[in-house]
Amino acid sequence: MPLYESVYIARQDVSAAQVEALTEGFTAILTENGGKVTKTEYWGLKSFAYRIKKNRKGHYVLLNIDAPAAAVAEMERLMGINEDVLRTLTLRMDVLEEGPSAMMQSRAGRDRDGRDRDGRGDRDGPRGDRDRGERRDRGFGAPREQAEGEGAQA
Repeated sequence: MPLYESVYIARQDVSAAQVEALTEGFTAILTENGGKVTKTEYWGLKSFAYRIKKNRKGHYVLLNIDAPAAAVAEMERLMGINEDVLRTLTLRMDVLEEGPSAMMQSRAGRDRDGRDRDGRGDRDGPRGDRDRGERRDRGFGAPREQAEGEGAQA
């Protein structure tokens, strides 16, 4: 059977328990049609870059699916009808990712304030304090002595 990754976003005013119930409903639809969900991840309530149907946030859920195309099409149809689901994205995959997804890995490796667990934060500091060399190494601006000497020769 083909493999799929599906992510859906539920409205912000729906509780986490209701999102779990939605996920169980979509899983039931897939199993009734001869498929199975191999992994379910709840990514949490996240802010959007722009409003979607008058919502500023949404509950994100990832489903890894091993099901026939007809079962996935039925699930997508029901997601489109459901008023609690804002957006969906389903992709056909060659292989499904084992272990936690990239979203869950990034959450595990960082603290709440966004710093790495070792406490250093960004590697180069807040301004990127790298050794940039002198100005003439960057291709513009020459020392004043050379500029005056060149003007006298011309």
